[in-house]
Amino acid sequence: MPFVRIDLKRGKSAEYRKTLGEIVYKAMLDVINVPQNDKFQIITEHDRGDLNYAENYLGNTYSDDLIFIQITLNAGRSVEMKEGFYKRIVDDFQSQLQGRPDDIFISLVEVAKENWSFGNGIAQYAS
Repeated sequence: MPFVRIDLKRGKSAEYRKTLGEIVYKAMLDVINVPQNDKFQIITEHDRGDLNYAENYLGNTYSDDLIFIQITLNAGRSVEMKEGFYKRIVDDFQSQLQGRPDDIFISLVEVAKENWSFGNGIAQYAS
């Protein structure tokens, strides 16, 4: 049910991008109870000039390696689950890709279950 969009500056290797996607997917499995194989991601690179953001916000200082992660998912997870999810992504980003914790921006977009169709024009999650 999650649909993940990851946007970052152009120039990272295919292996880096794949690892980043796997970090997010594994955190979804382990922390916010996403079903196995429920993996739908788009990872897009942009020229630096196409990414428009402040140098700092709320105590975070951003580099040119800022990564935007937007996840559309079913509503209903607790604040504690979300906080654990954010932390897990940042911790794994640091340990696996040696990234800066400030350079991960995460936005969750929660929707009702009937807002999904995984194919065949069927709302598989609608009850």
